[in-house]
Amino acid sequence: MTQSTRTVLRTQLNQALAALKDAWRVLRHRGPSQIQFWFIALVIGITAGFMALGFRKGIAALQALVYQTDDILFLHSFAEKLHWAWILAIPTVGGLVVGIILHRFTDDGRVRSVADVIEGSAISDGRVETKAGVASFFASLITLSTGGSTGREGPVVHMAGVISTWVCQRINADGITGRDLLGCAVAAAVSASFNAPIAGALFALEVVLRHFAVHAFAPIVIASVAGTVINRLAYGDVTEFVLDTPGSLQFYVELPAFLILGLICGLVSLLLMRSIFFAEDFGNHVQARLSLPRWLRPAVSGAMLGVLAVGFPHIIGVGYETTIRALTGDLVLTTAILFAVMKTVAVAITMGGRMGGGVFSPSLMIGALTGLAFGLIATGLLPSVSGTHTLYAFAGMGAVAAAVLGAPISTTLIVFELTGDWQIGLAVMVSVSMSTALASRLVDRSFFLTQLERRGVHLAAGPQAYLLAMLRAGAVMRPLGDPNTASREEVQEMIEQGLCVRASATLEAAMPYFDRDGITWLPVVVRDDDGVENPVGALYHVDALKAYNRALAATAAEEHS
Repeated sequence: MTQSTRTVLRTQLNQALAALKDAWRVLRHRGPSQIQFWFIALVIGITAGFMALGFRKGIAALQALVYQTDDILFLHSFAEKLHWAWILAIPTVGGLVVGIILHRFTDDGRVRSVADVIEGSAISDGRVETKAGVASFFASLITLSTGGSTGREGPVVHMAGVISTWVCQRINADGITGRDLLGCAVAAAVSASFNAPIAGALFALEVVLRHFAVHAFAPIVIASVAGTVINRLAYGDVTEFVLDTPGSLQFYVELPAFLILGLICGLVSLLLMRSIFFAEDFGNHVQARLSLPRWLRPAVSGAMLGVLAVGFPHIIGVGYETTIRALTGDLVLTTAILFAVMKTVAVAITMGGRMGGGVFSPSLMIGALTGLAFGLIATGLLPSVSGTHTLYAFAGMGAVAAAVLGAPISTTLIVFELTGDWQIGLAVMVSVSMSTALASRLVDRSFFLTQLERRGVHLAAGPQAYLLAMLRAGAVMRPLGDPNTASREEVQEMIEQGLCVRASATLEAAMPYFDRDGITWLPVVVRDDDGVENPVGALYHVDALKAYNRALAATAAEEHS
């Protein structure tokens, strides 16, 4: 190689390095919309996909280790043969480990899940808690590996949010970009968990972002496909539930039965959700009454699960074996009803005991059992105009899950993708529509939004309800000394009357003053180290309304772009 050639190559290399540095600078300071946003979505999708795959394989490995079985798909059948002491001890020890993890790495001992991701999307520019999220991920891994009766979608969705949050912090992403990247990560995680690319993408849009804006659709689909490819590289192009008994619909004569099934599933989903909330409240009461350390609460719940699992080992873990038995009709009526009831109790104990996990997989199992029980009755009463009772199990599985998630579109599609049977569309769609229509009237639209409502985060009613909680009085006020604000004397006089709001308070807390007291402005104060409230400005009603309108307009523009 000649000297001139080396010089040319060195110059080109320096130019390439300079271009990379400039691209990184643009990426950090202007966000990924300036360059290759879809490439970032792909990278996030791949990362979230591998995370979800690792979580699934980790559960399988730990379950095989602690229960000493080679085939975890038939864990329930194997557990029936174990000594009762092992069935009792495994979830108890698992709960203790979970409690220690959450006590050490979270500020409230609570597992982060899908509801926290929805909250992060709505009011935190697509960011979620990272430290608590990682702790929740490993706590849920232990929970599901040692007998906890929940699902794996909650932990992987939040961990996907942790991944996208890390990226957003590195590239200084704005709110719209942050939410889009969060949707990409969630879509990939769900797709990789269930081998369901269509449902994964729609889950991110319907449940997490809660809009179908065009600008978010393409990158989310790219990430979802990436997650699915990762799943299929590990497990092959197979459905989650491999079934031998296809469903058949006797023309349109059976559709009224599926309408009734949908209503029943809506009530079952309500019972499931209310049971979880009751268990949470009861656990809080008992913990406070007995001064129980928060790290011990999951261990107590684990012991309760162990006692339950001695008689009903089908409650252990995600429950695929029982779900498959329901979908293939391998259960009698009384067994299906009993299993559904006991699984509901087990889910409530697990989540009320703060052991971790998600609610989607349990709702699939409970729905399949409910549908099977209904189908056995319906086909027994009218055998001449009925198809197979397993078809009702399919419909029930989708109906309960859709009502719990508040996501009829993505749940309908995920049932198709989990089973690979697209011939049951009418039955599933009819049941899902009825169950979600009923359940959404009896809770705050979904399990996740009701969770947030119980924490005082009002997302169920839409942006008009929660945007006021995102705006701070200190950011909207007119500072003292501004020629268009009240004088210090006027501000002090109002404070003496007890009319003031702190600068850190939200407009949600400030707005009632204007309606209740008929005032046009409100003093804004800051408390010093001595506890004295010092005035710093005035919040005017008109300024608060303008800020609120701007936030509404920005939200509408994002959702329709």
